[in-house]
Amino acid sequence: MTLNSPSSELALDTAATATPQPQEAIDTAGITQTYVTVHGHFYQPPRENPYLDAIERQPSAAPFHDWNERIAYECYRPNAFARIFNDSGDLVDLVNNYEFMSFNIGPTLMAWLDEHEPETYTKILEADRLSAARLNGHGNAIAQVYNHIIMPLANRRDKQTQVRWGMADFRKRFGRDPEGMWLAETAIDVETVQVLIEEGLRFVILAPSQVARCRPLPTTNQPNPDWLDVTDGQIDPARPYRCFMDDDRSRYLDVFFYDGPISGEMGFNDEILQGSRTFADRLALAVHHDDRPAQLISVATDGETFGHHKTGKEKCIAYCFRREFADRGWQVTNFGHYLSLHPPTWECILKDVTAWSCSHGVDRWQDDCGCGSGGGTQQQWRKPLRDSLNWLRDELIVIYEKYAPEVLRDPWAARNDYIDVVLDRSQDMMYRFLAEHQIGELDIERRTDALHLLEMQRHSLLMFTSCGWFFEEISRPEGTQILRYAARAIELAGIVSGINLEPEFVSRLAAALTNDPGYSDGADLYHQAVTTAKVTWGQVAAHYAIASLFNAYPERHRVYCYEADRLDYQIQRFGTLALAIGQVRLTSEISRESQHLIFAALHLGGLDFHCCIQPFRDRLTYSQLKDSLFSSLTAASTAQVILQMSRLFDGETFALNDLFAEEEYRIVQQLSRDTLTELDRLYTQVYRDNYSLIAAYRRTDRDVPPELQVAAEVALRYRFNHAVADLSRSNTKRVSALDELGAIATEAERIDCLLNVPQACLDIEAFIEATIHKLLAPHTPDDFDSIDRPAYVRELSHLIEVCQRLELIIDLNRAQESVFLTLRNGRVPNITGYVMQLAQVLRIDVARASSGNDQTAAVRLAAETLTDR
Repeated sequence: MTLNSPSSELALDTAATATPQPQEAIDTAGITQTYVTVHGHFYQPPRENPYLDAIERQPSAAPFHDWNERIAYECYRPNAFARIFNDSGDLVDLVNNYEFMSFNIGPTLMAWLDEHEPETYTKILEADRLSAARLNGHGNAIAQVYNHIIMPLANRRDKQTQVRWGMADFRKRFGRDPEGMWLAETAIDVETVQVLIEEGLRFVILAPSQVARCRPLPTTNQPNPDWLDVTDGQIDPARPYRCFMDDDRSRYLDVFFYDGPISGEMGFNDEILQGSRTFADRLALAVHHDDRPAQLISVATDGETFGHHKTGKEKCIAYCFRREFADRGWQVTNFGHYLSLHPPTWECILKDVTAWSCSHGVDRWQDDCGCGSGGGTQQQWRKPLRDSLNWLRDELIVIYEKYAPEVLRDPWAARNDYIDVVLDRSQDMMYRFLAEHQIGELDIERRTDALHLLEMQRHSLLMFTSCGWFFEEISRPEGTQILRYAARAIELAGIVSGINLEPEFVSRLAAALTNDPGYSDGADLYHQAVTTAKVTWGQVAAHYAIASLFNAYPERHRVYCYEADRLDYQIQRFGTLALAIGQVRLTSEISRESQHLIFAALHLGGLDFHCCIQPFRDRLTYSQLKDSLFSSLTAASTAQVILQMSRLFDGETFALNDLFAEEEYRIVQQLSRDTLTELDRLYTQVYRDNYSLIAAYRRTDRDVPPELQVAAEVALRYRFNHAVADLSRSNTKRVSALDELGAIATEAERIDCLLNVPQACLDIEAFIEATIHKLLAPHTPDDFDSIDRPAYVRELSHLIEVCQRLELIIDLNRAQESVFLTLRNGRVPNITGYVMQLAQVLRIDVARASSGNDQTAAVRLAAETLTDR
């Protein structure tokens, strides 16, 4: 069982948690004041299959579906519910770190969170609103360039689109204009500064190594102050700077430079975040003890540092925000708020082209500069990859500027506004967008061309995502992913123009030599890992057809980014054979183009499938085809059915391994279920017949023969899974299931047997969460009101104890959060009964949790505990 646990200084060592500073304290002016800002750059590269607009299963992220899901579990959600414990390990506070830290979250990651982690997504938005209310309208969130491209390496038009798309995404989610923007790898040049100013952004955050000179702003008394050379990173990061773009000094961008040494230690030194006091002590070394009226101690690092790269470190900064910083008299702020209180009194001149993670300008993303190399690998592939994509981008521009003016009034303005469609794929939004940008009334074909051209441009932007160059090898998932975006852009260009750019592009990739012996060069990688990932209409239809043998689809069903409308469907089974024949209209949610297809899917038993797809011609041909195939099925001749399918279909054929990986995996699981159930029964019988023998081996401290040990593990796992399934079926079954689980735990302990039951653990978590939701609900169902609630809590306690005895990993964090927040928000007026018991089971300090909804009680409790100490 797991509940987030305290470690070293992360535990709360006083009785009450510090409450947010009153607004008067934050806005104090006229005295020397130290402000502190911790900035987290939260980002994941886009991982969606360009053809499906969805992330497919990534085995390297196991036991999670994909890396986004894994990092959300380890980092994004824990930062929304960061825990503070007392010395006994009981929960005393939950902190939404996003409410107190400055942060940016990549737009593509935010889109994923919105769909897959809605609770975390909501807490992030709430944190920005609360921080804005606390800091005079300046929320903690800032924007990011859309898909993390290296801005100095982009042309001006792409720079502009990246900024506009990032700002549009920010407005849609946070409901306000962004004040600042995070640049990918903080990469910047003069043109990037110009674009940021033109788009109305106020500030950026850079590394101290990116500035060349600085000086105080000229005044009447000192009209021409001397410039200071800070090329080697000696700039004072405790103040903001103004970067002017014109001789008349009318246009400027304000710049914050984070504290380089401390930020570096946060990312690469395990000691600095060991405890809140250690972290604050390190920040204190950056405080200037001079007569300046205010100073800002700011640090910046990857947001994933807090939980993913460094497990549990979200607790460290949570306690800093709640108590440690306040105890030192520091005010927690963000860059926009600080800028409003203390505008720049200094100016700076930036170096020409720089980034925070490359000491050679931006060569890490275009050349073999040595940055990011490891294990003796070479990065000579970076330049040919960059050159190939630059060539492709320019060729796509030629096609866009030739064909887009036929359907769009202002093609580049349309691209800038296309983010509205990317953020809302509804048909209504598409029509509104086209009404604004199309030339006249477009027919279906020309409308599809317009959307294909815009999608071509979207993929042209995505193929420059910086992660493709960041690491040591082109064949890593990041490099493969950007090549898949390129392939999709090439395909869309060919559909509209008839021009095939792929042969030339692939020939250029041949100059990108790999470090991976599985691929000779970028061209080989493209053929092996990119071309094979392309998806056709026939493959989508085959996916639908084969899966329909196991799923009763509704008339309209979503297959990734396609709408599947069932126009006709019939299935017949004869012995071990099953044959499904039907018509389906597939419509792309992205381009709105559609295909009307017919299919025949034959299941021959086991993992053998044969599926044929072809376009629908007419009703008579389809009716005759269907009658002929079903007649062949009644003959029970597999060969005859397949022969007829080959004769009647002249389109594509597919087997199980042609399905998308997710559905193939699900069908394999389903088909193996009966076999596994039979094996479970056989092993159970072996275990029962030899239990006394196994027990005798254990009594004499002898190793159980592996054959008998496996039988014991399978048998107990089989019983455990069935008992867990009974928990949610009825009151009677639930009680007997709990008794059975206790008996299984005793038996497993007696014969020293560990159970591997990952799905059952998830089911137990869901059962506990659902039960707690019912217990805490203000109005429960009638059948639940009659239950003895304290008895129900005792049952949960018993279940958790069983999991502990079996050493099962059960995540009770969500359950703990539900109870804690119920107490904190005062939703349960009487906490002396079953809720108190429930809190104790989940290791929650009831007094401190419930005192959080009453300021006076919190202060009194703090005073009492400090007196006790």
